Amino acid sequence: MTTWVPDIPAGKGPMYARLANRIADDIVTGALPVGAKLPPQRDLAYDLGITVGTVGRAYALVRERGLVSGEVGRGTYVLGSTPDKGLVEEPRPDLNRASAAIPADQNASNTASWTQAAATATDPGFAGTRIPVPAAGAIRLDSTSAPEIGQANAIRELTLRITADSPYEIASYTRIVPDSWRQAGREWLARSGWQPPEATIVPTTGAQAAIMAIIAATTNPGDRVVFEELTYSSIARGAALSGRQVVQVPRDDEGPLPDELDKVCAQKHPKILFVMPTMHNPTLGTMSEERRKAIVAVARQHNLWLIEDEVYGSLRETTLTPLAALAPERTFHVGSLSKSVTAGVRGGWVSSPLSHAQRVYTAHKMLTGGISFLLAELSSRLVLSGAAVDFRQKVLAEIAARYDLVRTYLPGYDLNAAADAPFFWLKLPAPWLAGNFKTAAAAAHVLIDDEDEFKPGRTGNVYHRVRIGISNPRTREETTQALGIIRQLLEDSGACYDSFE
Repeated sequence: MTTWVPDIPAGKGPMYARLANRIADDIVTGALPVGAKLPPQRDLAYDLGITVGTVGRAYALVRERGLVSGEVGRGTYVLGSTPDKGLVEEPRPDLNRASAAIPADQNASNTASWTQAAATATDPGFAGTRIPVPAAGAIRLDSTSAPEIGQANAIRELTLRITADSPYEIASYTRIVPDSWRQAGREWLARSGWQPPEATIVPTTGAQAAIMAIIAATTNPGDRVVFEELTYSSIARGAALSGRQVVQVPRDDEGPLPDELDKVCAQKHPKILFVMPTMHNPTLGTMSEERRKAIVAVARQHNLWLIEDEVYGSLRETTLTPLAALAPERTFHVGSLSKSVTAGVRGGWVSSPLSHAQRVYTAHKMLTGGISFLLAELSSRLVLSGAAVDFRQKVLAEIAARYDLVRTYLPGYDLNAAADAPFFWLKLPAPWLAGNFKTAAAAAHVLIDDEDEFKPGRTGNVYHRVRIGISNPRTREETTQALGIIRQLLEDSGACYDSFE
């Protein structure tokens, strides 16, 4: 067909919405026949005298309506003239190179459903933006929950026993903490010869609720909370949402730089520091014994509370001393079942300085409405029965098998990975940028996290990295398929110049 340049109708609506309507009209009338390729977004933006972003939003809107299909490295094509307001199935990206590297016995299993990777289009009749909802067919490498290795059977049996043993407690609100819940937390949090006193244990609804309760119990709105320049940023966002000020501290491969932390404390007087000493998210770094002692020394000098997030640390065998053992008077040691046993049960515990255990318990109740008896009892029985330890070993074995896939499909690339880690931290080859790579992967129905997801605030540091989880896909075959797509994108550097807005 000849070059298509639409005549955008006049109107009061936003330009991108009017352009999307024109594209839809031309598809219906046949001016854009089935199979026609829409102009590259930059070309159409130049022809119309508008921004590339405007064209990208229009293309996203007609893609949401099911009228066009966007494919990595190929462009946007007309599917048909019957609008569909829901998500639609799109053709698979070209996987020739990725599939060629997959053994024949695995290719037969690579039949995951391919649907639109994200539902983020804007409704012209509404000023806001829809909540992003990942499509069911996307392969989720943006999550690091424990892989499915048969937990459901044990959970089913334990749940039946709990419902038989405690019908009244299930029907009512939870007003007391049984000794067994504290005992389970004491056992699960124990590390490197250290075991917290039972009186310090507070059961929680997972680690994030625990950490937000700690921040609420130790700070007031307006107080400063310190985070590393790369960290689990959901905590930083939650702190900011609750009125706390987020402060960043420079870090190296081990964690916060003690001298820089000392400066931050002297200049800004923060109340608490959030750190992940073992298996840092997203870099996989681990603090040495010397660094741990240096951080504790700074904390004592400036009367700084410490939150020690060991959620990933529960996957790693180590002899390193926990911060809670070095400074029990100021360290909140947090752990959960989510990465090493099961995320859906939402089981977690805090070992708190004894002076603040009741405060953390009360803050957690105020913020969450109170812990679920069924989930807390289930979490405790998983630990006390030995099932949690057994599942952790099976989870580690599955993660190790998927780590071998990473080494097979991404040889030679610069990445931080380990056989006990449910994710890896990938350095992108030039000219890829982290945001572009994430968008291109989403267009290929693979969801990952770019480096901005781990920045607690604005920073001038650029790493050109993405975090890719390997534990969440349902099977190793699905993991293999996703890694093949990742490799295809890494090899096809020209795809980074396309726009997938």
